[in-house]
Amino acid sequence: MSDGSSPPVGGFRVDVFTLFPEVVEHYGSVSILGRARSGGLLDVRTHDIREATHDVHRTVDDAPFGGGAGMVLAPEPVFEAVERVEAGPDGLPRPLLLLSASGRRFDQGVARELAALPGGFSLLCGRYEGVDQRVADQLCDDELSIGDVVLAGGELAALVVVEAVARLLPGVLGNERSTDEESFAAGLLEYPQYTRPADFRGYVVPDVLRSGDHGRVEAWRRAQSLVRTLQRRPDLIEARGGLTPEEVELLSGHGEVRLLRDHGYD
Repeated sequence: MSDGSSPPVGGFRVDVFTLFPEVVEHYGSVSILGRARSGGLLDVRTHDIREATHDVHRTVDDAPFGGGAGMVLAPEPVFEAVERVEAGPDGLPRPLLLLSASGRRFDQGVARELAALPGGFSLLCGRYEGVDQRVADQLCDDELSIGDVVLAGGELAALVVVEAVARLLPGVLGNERSTDEESFAAGLLEYPQYTRPADFRGYVVPDVLRSGDHGRVEAWRRAQSLVRTLQRRPDLIEARGGLTPEEVELLSGHGEVRLLRDHGYD
């Protein structure tokens, strides 16, 4: 069911079942994902659920039992689409994850879990007012949500999952340090980044970044990550069990005494 223009097969495999394979294929052919696929590091296979229908209108939805607004993605085409691939020569990588607002919250930790799967995984994009519950209960292995937002379908959510996982695969980013320094890698938001010119319209890059002192730069970056996280996502600090004594000392040394006090670190 994959588009004939898809990049060469190879690498870590992710199968995506969707009503709009062109959406996934288009985004998946550019930038990081495109390079990873062309380089044989990532194997994304899209499957059009409509190809598993048997009527002239290629119907995939129906009205919900009990009444209500909207339509529901029916079980027949979804089951058949998945089972066709599963019975094929290459099989289907499991788990099969339904993109759903009621699913487990997708975050960097879940991305790492998925990137560590030896056989890859598969994604099912929901659509309309939801998916027949038998699909979730009997066909899928789990459900994922990218956050407390409402989308028209699961394609954008699937692309979020695929890109977050792909960035963690060896060789995809080129510089392996990148994944260690990005936001959430250590439970913190990333520090601010600057590039040339050093003075842009009177807005000047911090002196420490131009000092050439790598120790000071690293300390500043660590402090700024902590500052950003305390200010914007204190829940991440709480999830880590709070600041360590060394982190409190670091922030204090960078003049963040008031911020520490405001968050209960006297």
